[in-house]
Amino acid sequence: MRYFFDGKIEKLDDIYSIHIPFNVWEVCKQRDVIQAEIILDNKIIECELLPEDKGGNYKIHLEGSSLDHTDVTRSHKILLHITGSIIQMNQNSPYSFDNPIRKIDSMEVIIQPEDGLCGQTCVAMLAGITIAEVVSVMDCREWQATMGRVISALNYYGIDHSDIIIYTEGQEATLPKCCIMMEKMGRYCHYLVHYDGKFYDSNLGVLSHYDMSKLLGYLEVKVD
Repeated sequence: MRYFFDGKIEKLDDIYSIHIPFNVWEVCKQRDVIQAEIILDNKIIECELLPEDKGGNYKIHLEGSSLDHTDVTRSHKILLHITGSIIQMNQNSPYSFDNPIRKIDSMEVIIQPEDGLCGQTCVAMLAGITIAEVVSVMDCREWQATMGRVISALNYYGIDHSDIIIYTEGQEATLPKCCIMMEKMGRYCHYLVHYDGKFYDSNLGVLSHYDMSKLLGYLEVKVD
């Protein structure tokens, strides 16, 4: 997967780094030092992701020589690519992007029966099935549906999506016709679906308006 965000280059002694605005453990299965690459000023740069703490927060570590001709005093658009970062579902799926579980041309809200199932509920709304069916495929309980698992479930059900998660961090954004939205909720993310100008929240129901300052980022789901 690839991750798009604004980042500021920091310098400490001879070390250059960029803070990653999301919890790496929540979107990919990798830990410790992670090999990756970024696109910065239209240049592909190989880099390492180094943990800042024991909670999944990371920084991009860069060699000074890779930043020649780069203005380190301003914010940059960063496209981060982490290879092999999506967990694969164990089951053999009967679906594919050419043969999805359904064509997404409408949306029905599903209210989660208890807190912590918002990720599973978003997949259920998109797939047009029950939360229980999604839980059996994702094999995760309350508060365990990371974005990596959600994306893997979309793949299982043949629901096509962008390969870039866009992090807006509360800035104004124009959402695509359909997407899974992420907002920060304490230690966790809350997930909801945007479809055709309305917001489908597993806690609050169908909303006509959304406070974009709460939005951490989104993943586009491809629809006609």
